[in-house]
Amino acid sequence: MSKVVRILLSVAAVMAVATTGFASEGAAMADGATWAKYIGAGLAMGVAALGTGIGQGNAIKGAVEGISRNPSASGKISTTMIIGLALIESLAIYALVVALILLFVV
Repeated sequence: MSKVVRILLSVAAVMAVATTGFASEGAAMADGATWAKYIGAGLAMGVAALGTGIGQGNAIKGAVEGISRNPSASGKISTTMIIGLALIESLAIYALVVALILLFVV
């Protein structure tokens, strides 16, 4: 593991644990929890975008490699790739829904 990955994982772990340290009751919780909601929603969307971006990149890479090896199968490969990309993108939409719930409901 590189140093950058270790640092990023450490920062993410501290941010995940730090929200419980600021928890309180009453009106102070509403003020203190506001920033945590925004950070949580931003992290949720950031991780979802990262994951779906990597997944879509790998899917397109595999499809292009498959088409370059067998050009006659390009129709089937393209159709399957588009369906797979739609399913991958739905994960980002689910993360968006969770982020919006964090912002406006909780």
